[in-house]
This record gives sequence, C-alpha cells and structure tokens, in this order.
Amino acid sequence: MTNRIIGSNKYRSHVTDALSNEQIGQVVSVAGWVENIRDHGGVMFIDLRDSRGTVQVVMQNEALLEGVRRESAVSISGEVVRRDETTFNPKIATGEIEIVAATLNICGQVYENLPFEPSVSRESGEDVRLKYRFLDLRNKSMQDALILRSRVISAMRELMDGMSFLEMQTPILSASSPEGARDFLVPSRRHKGKFYALPQAPQIFKQLLMVSGFERYYQIAPCFRDEDARADRTAGEFYQLDLEMAFAEQEDVFAVGEEVITTLIRRFAECELGEIPHISYKDALLKYGTDKPDLRNPLFIIDLSDLFTNSEFKPFAGKTVRGIRVPGMAGNPKASKTFYKSMEDFAVSIGMKGLGYVKVDESGEYLGPIDKFLTDESRSAIRERAALTAGDVLYFVAEGDESIAAKYAGQIRTEVAQRLEVVAHKSYKACWITDFPFYEGDERGQPRFGHNPFSMPQGELDALTNQNPLEILAEQYDFVLNGVELASGAVRNHNPEIMVKAFEIAGFSEHDVAEKFGALYSAFKFGAPPHAGMAFGVDRLLMLLLGEENVRETIAFPLNSSAQDVLLGAPGEVSELQLREANIKVR
Repeated sequence: MTNRIIGSNKYRSHVTDALSNEQIGQVVSVAGWVENIRDHGGVMFIDLRDSRGTVQVVMQNEALLEGVRRESAVSISGEVVRRDETTFNPKIATGEIEIVAATLNICGQVYENLPFEPSVSRESGEDVRLKYRFLDLRNKSMQDALILRSRVISAMRELMDGMSFLEMQTPILSASSPEGARDFLVPSRRHKGKFYALPQAPQIFKQLLMVSGFERYYQIAPCFRDEDARADRTAGEFYQLDLEMAFAEQEDVFAVGEEVITTLIRRFAECELGEIPHISYKDALLKYGTDKPDLRNPLFIIDLSDLFTNSEFKPFAGKTVRGIRVPGMAGNPKASKTFYKSMEDFAVSIGMKGLGYVKVDESGEYLGPIDKFLTDESRSAIRERAALTAGDVLYFVAEGDESIAAKYAGQIRTEVAQRLEVVAHKSYKACWITDFPFYEGDERGQPRFGHNPFSMPQGELDALTNQNPLEILAEQYDFVLNGVELASGAVRNHNPEIMVKAFEIAGFSEHDVAEKFGALYSAFKFGAPPHAGMAFGVDRLLMLLLGEENVRETIAFPLNSSAQDVLLGAPGEVSELQLREANIKVR
C-alpha cells in the first residue's frame, strides 16, 4: 500500500504509515485498535494499530483510558513529538515518533474477555480461531496474507488483461455434472423435486464461450466440491484463475501460463522461477514416484528391475525394484545409526514390509543388510546404473505392482530428503506434467476416464477406434510448483463424434452424453473452434508464496477441516417451513 493520507474525517487525519518526522509538532488524529496498554513508571502508553502499522501514544492524562481495554476501537488526537533516542523502536516504521494524546474516543468497546490475544492467535486451536475469526484476522500474519491475496489477484487480472483476455462471469446455480467430485446440491422451490448444483468448475461454460466466439476468456472463478479437506485443499469452495483460448494448442497455453506464474513469482517472491521442464506422466512416476514432483528435492528414483529378473533373492526376484541414491549420505552427520532404523520404521508405517539399503565405503565396498544377497555381478551393475561413489547410500523398494512401487519409492525419496534437509526451501521450482493416460482401468479392468473427460485424446478418433484404450494418452497437462499441483488443463475435445466415442468407451451411451452434457454436445455441432485452457489454484499459490503448510491460512473465512463454519454455524438446521418450500423432507 502506498503511503498517503486516506480522507480526513472525524476519526482520523492520518493512517499510521503516513506519519513520520515531518509531522513532528503537528496535531493529528489516528484511529485503530488498542494493541497494548503499558505502564512505564506512572506514564501510560498505548500501542495503536491500524491496517497500515502501529504508533505509540503517550497517555499523560490517565482519565482518557477509562473504559479502554485491549482491542478496543478508538480515535485519538494529539501532538506528534520526537521520541528520546534511547527509546527509538526500529521494529516499527513510526519508531522515532509518538503522539501525546489530548483526546481519546472509544468507537468500539470490548465488552467481554478476549478468547485469545490477536497478536499470538496462531498459537490457539483452529476451531477457536475460526469461531472468532474477526479477531484472528487482526493478527499481522493473517493481515499480510489477505493483503497479499488481494495484490496477487489484482496482478492476475492485470496480466490477463495485458494478453487480451476478457474477464467473464459464469453461473453459480448450474446443473449437476459428473466431473469427478461430489456436487453441492441446491433444491429448487419452483420446480418440485429438482435441484441445481454449484459448479465444480466453470468447465462447460468456458467451453461454450469458446463456441460463442469469445476467443480469450478468464475468470477468478469460485469452485465448489464436496470433498474432504487436506492441507492443500479446502472443504467446500476454492478459487482458481480459469483461462481458455480458441484456436490454440498445448504450447500456446504453456506460454500464457508461464508468463503468469513467472511474473507472479518474480513480483511477490522476488526470485526467478528458472527453467520449467516438461515431464511425461510416465517419467514422473518412474523418476519421482509421483505426478506432483518437488524438484527442489535433488534425489531421484532409478529403475533396477531388470537387474533382479533372475535373482535368487526372493524379495526382489521378478519384482519392480526401484533405487533411491542419496549422494554422500554415509558421511552426513544427520544420518546416525538411529536414522536408518527410523527410516525403516517409516517404511513400515506407510505399508512397506521393510526398507533395504547399501552404503558404499571409502574403498568402494558395500555395507548394509542387502549386500549379502547381492552377487559381484549385480553389485557392479547396480554401481554403474546408480552411479554410486564412496559415501553414497542406495535405498531399495521392491513391490509386485509397479504403481505401488512408484508410490512407495516416491514417499521414501521425499522422507529421506526432508530428514536430511537437502530440499532447497525458500526457492521455487516448477514443471509441466504431460501425456496423462486418457483412461484408467477400474477394479474390473474396464476403461474409465483417468482425468478430465473433456480432454482431447492424442490421436483423436483414430486412437479411440484402433488403440487399446488403456494405452491412449490425453492432451492434458498439470503445472506443478514445489510439489503442489498448482494448475491443470487440457486441449479440449471439441468434436461431437470424438466426444460420443470417448464416452462410449468409458461406458456411457450417446443418450447419456446428450442428457448429461447436452449443452456442449449441441454446441459442438455448430462450428466449435479447437480450444485449450487451464486453471491455476489461487489459494494454493498463496499458500506457496506465504510459506504456509495449510491452505486455510490464505482464506478469510474458510470452513474447518470437518467442513464446518464454526463462526456462522454452517451447516445448520433450517425451519420446517423452509424445507416445505424447497419440497424437501429430511429422512
């Protein structure tokens, strides 16, 4: 925020960050909240806080403090004076001056004991913080978070406007759509037994806008999904920067997405994002054990399966075997004897039967529980494949199922790096994940959409007609930043013939498509342009910029981890009359 006077009125002439040595000798009025009341040997002081900062107020007339409690909203007038140099406070911008109060008016009284001190509210439990969120939000870190949120969203709009995108709004009351998550349903009063649904995303509407001839769309869009909360996902609603482009290919979307995110990281994290590699979904699972790799972690996974095809070591023989090389770990002081045992305990806790490893000593010999099961030939092959040198440690993960092996190896990679503190925190590294499977097999092996059903299959109709469905790749992509899926998007399917065939393979008839996605199915018959887009998670980006571990710390009034609003009491009961008007009977 710029330093400027915000309209003088009966409450204040200045905000705190407009006060400086230039005001010494002037009579000013300030307004805000009483952060602290201090008694320094008979002289009373107030720390007055507004949304811009803090200023010290000298209360020579103690009668002015009558009825004043911490966190009262007050208006104070008085002369600005220079502090004694021995009392300068370099921690605040107004640390060289103070106001000698002549008048104090209580604008908002505090009638009850504070449930917590706002300055240390984050030391309280989440539910009490959310119940008194209006106090919690007075905490400086929460103020800073919401100020940053405002600035980031403003910057997003500035960037999108600068690239000739039009900001549009799409409906909140919509139709239920099978997009992967559970809908929030809204009963209709006028249409008995029928329901609206809150949109999981503006997916269908933004594609309809492409068909309508608006070639570049964006929206800071609210999305509603009845999902369980996680650290990086809120229960209920979240916001995303949605964008869509007509007559566009994947690389066009990448160019726009990179312009947005690199600019935001440069502006708000004050660092450069650097190279953004493209990694296929298959390679990501192989090398990092996840499709959301944190590239700040220097460790990667190596496939060793073929080296144990005919092994006599039964736990590895014929299995999917992955290795995680940890350079120099044997000499790392954090890797004590108990470290190896604690890593094995971690492996068991995530479902593994154990965790094997070998260490390479200074002479190049192997040490560790797995060494006795290796042959000289396999030792040599492993050394060459993993590029092992003296001081390295190689962890082994072996599973019969390739996807399980990838998952466990990814978790071991992450855990080892975190415990050894080799992840480069306070930095940002990103990648594009591409070439997702279009279909995945269900428990019976039947094809089901792996991700977004509106994506274009690579190879289009020919692939759907002639390829094994489980081998078809989608023109879909994710943007991953520091191990967090920040954005997802795709080249869209705009051809009704391809749309029908794609859904047919997934078990839906043409009638199902026409019924569930009638608007798109109809629109695609009237000159639909090829189009592509993506959506960035606003809340997740804020979480990363702020270095928070929970996305709820970036939102003014989030639901708690149980999807409850403990401030307003939602979800709550409604009256019988309201139920009758909505044609609902609670069973």
